[in-house]
Amino acid sequence: MPELPEVEVVRAGLAPAVAGATVSVVEVLDPRALTRHRGSSDDFEARLTGRTFRAVVRRGKFLWLPLDGGSGEGEAVVGHLGMSGQLLLRGIEAPRERHERVRIVVEHPRHGELAVVFADQRTFGSLAVDALVATADGAAGGWGDDTALVASQAAHIARDPLDAAFVDAAFGQTLARKAVAVKRVLLDQTVVSGIGNIYADEALWAARIHPETPASALSRRGAMRLLAEVRTVLRKALAEGGTSFDAQYVNVNGQAGYFAHSLNAYGRHGSPCPRCGRPIVRLAFTNRSSHLCPACQRRKAIRLPAVIVK
Repeated sequence: MPELPEVEVVRAGLAPAVAGATVSVVEVLDPRALTRHRGSSDDFEARLTGRTFRAVVRRGKFLWLPLDGGSGEGEAVVGHLGMSGQLLLRGIEAPRERHERVRIVVEHPRHGELAVVFADQRTFGSLAVDALVATADGAAGGWGDDTALVASQAAHIARDPLDAAFVDAAFGQTLARKAVAVKRVLLDQTVVSGIGNIYADEALWAARIHPETPASALSRRGAMRLLAEVRTVLRKALAEGGTSFDAQYVNVNGQAGYFAHSLNAYGRHGSPCPRCGRPIVRLAFTNRSSHLCPACQRRKAIRLPAVIVK
C-alpha cells in the first residue's frame, strides 16, 4: 500500500497542474471507484463539473482537493489510493489507462487542458465529494493548504510526523501508555499517520528497536530517538520519490521512485545487515511481516515488579 512518501509525491506532482484549474468534464468509467462517495456516479459528475480546485492537500495517506464555486461550499474531492490506486496527469487526447476508473478533464489558466486520471488495478482505492470540517486543534488540515479544514473522511486520523502541527510530547506520552508492540503503535493511524509496514521496519532498524518491544518499555529518550528516525526515513524516501516495488507505485507522470534501493531491512531477509553483517530475518507480524536484524535489534526483557509473599 502506498505510504506517506508515495502519496506526498503524488500530491506534489498534482498541485502545480491542478490548483486553480476548473473542471470541465467528469467521466466515471467504473462506479467501484466511488465506494466512499455518498451518492451515484451522476451525482459525483454533477457536483464536480464547473467547480475549481483550490489546492491539493494531504494528511497521512489521504489526499483532498478543496473545491470553490457551485452550491456546495466547504467541499473537497477526497481520495485514497488503497492498494494500487494511481492519480495520473495526461493530455486530453491520451489513450485510456489499462485500469482507468475515473477521468476528470480540467482547464488550467496557465497549463491549458489536462486530464486527471484515477487508475486502480485492484479497485480498493476511491474518490468522493466530501465535506470539509474544522480541525480539532485549529491548525492547517494538512500539507498543501494553510486552511484549518480537513476532509471529514480523513478527520479521524492523526497528523503525520512531518506535519508542523505534530506534537512530539503527545506522541511520547501515547507510547508510554501502550503495552502493545511498538510497531503496532507506529501502524496505528489514529496515533501517527502515514507510516506503513515499509517505513516502520526501516525506522525501527535505524533506532535499533525490536518491533515487538512493548511501546511502554521505551524510555522517553528512546521514544524521541525512534521519532527522529521515522522522520529521517520519511524525508529520505520523499527525496528519492518513494518506494516502488512494482508498476503500481508511481508519480503523476507514471515514473517509479527509487527508495527501494536504499532499504536497510524491509524486504531484505537473508541479506546481510548493513550495520553488522548478520542476516536480516523476517518474522510474522499480524497479517504482515516484520524485517529486522536480530543482532542489532534485540528484544529487551520486561522486568516485572517483585512480589513480596508474606
